[in-house]
Amino acid sequence: MKDNKMVAMILAGGRGSRLFELTKKVAKPAVYFGGKYRIIDFPLSNCANSDIDIVGVLTQYESVLLNSYVARDQRWGLDAKDSGVFVLPPRETDESGFEKYRGTADAITQNIDFLDQMEAEYVLILSGDHIYKMDYSAMLEYHKQKEADATIAVLEVSMKEASRFGIMNTDKDDLIIEFEEKPKNPKSNLASMGIYIFNYKALRKYLINDMKNENSSHDFGNDIIPTYINDNKKLAAYRFKGYWKDVGTIDSLWEGNMDILKADSGLDLNDPKWKIYTEDVNSIPQYIGEEAKVSNSYINQGSIIEGSVEHSVIFSDTLIEKGAKVIDSVIMPGVKIKSNAVINRCIVASDVEIGEGVIVGNSKSEHIELVAKSILEG
Repeated sequence: MKDNKMVAMILAGGRGSRLFELTKKVAKPAVYFGGKYRIIDFPLSNCANSDIDIVGVLTQYESVLLNSYVARDQRWGLDAKDSGVFVLPPRETDESGFEKYRGTADAITQNIDFLDQMEAEYVLILSGDHIYKMDYSAMLEYHKQKEADATIAVLEVSMKEASRFGIMNTDKDDLIIEFEEKPKNPKSNLASMGIYIFNYKALRKYLINDMKNENSSHDFGNDIIPTYINDNKKLAAYRFKGYWKDVGTIDSLWEGNMDILKADSGLDLNDPKWKIYTEDVNSIPQYIGEEAKVSNSYINQGSIIEGSVEHSVIFSDTLIEKGAKVIDSVIMPGVKIKSNAVINRCIVASDVEIGEGVIVGNSKSEHIELVAKSILEG
């Protein structure tokens, strides 16, 4: 076993209701992103790149696809001896019978036996539905340097946005002295990223005690973190400087996809030093027709482009016929866009067909349009 062994636990059971039809049959972490990835590829790849060998993925809502996807740990190089990705759905036990995960803390508590078995010294708790690149090993070193009981990753946001987040108020040494959940009048702009490192032995006791509290919501932000602060435990704030985005709405999912097309967004998917790993699509090479026009776009394998694609993200096995135009849009796998159709500022879900001459979306619209069903006629 490694010294200072850290086990990652990815909370991937979210329903993602604000993504509407995109999460009707799949969990939010399994939603497509960036031309070839799924959202959960990002925290899993971060774990692999941070030399974390053991990753538990806690699934719940519409978990069949997600379970089978993450179980193939070779995608992230986590299939060697003493390493692996472990799918951890709610399960029946002798003590409690079958219970779903009631909150983020409860999800970890129900898997204490897994953490015990893996001989965890530190536990890294992550969300499965954020887009970012982060070296968790650097965060662990900071945690140890601070001699902290827990360390929470924080991102500086504007004071105008701060009321949307859990806010960490710190002293001059970046030790957390107060936590406020979505405060109307925030005292700082240090927003919690939902990324935590805990010393496992102490956390284990707090989780067991929390389960005995009938008034608890069994959540890290609402219950565990405040209890640590009330008990004068040493909590450190780890300031993250890179790109991070919660893609929990149609607009934010679109924005995240558009960010990969910007050279200065901080989200570089072409960086060989920090790769994002995913499944390999078994498709023919992409084909760009003689009369096609493509600018500033990602286009994945198996796509046939005969029309025009501008500032867009095109997933695998997409057909864009002659005269069709795709502008500022995200086109998911298996979509067919017939001749002379126009797609503008949209997300088009998998396997949708857009009929000849159909116009969808509007460049002047404030919000992004989700196209989840085929539109054969205008």
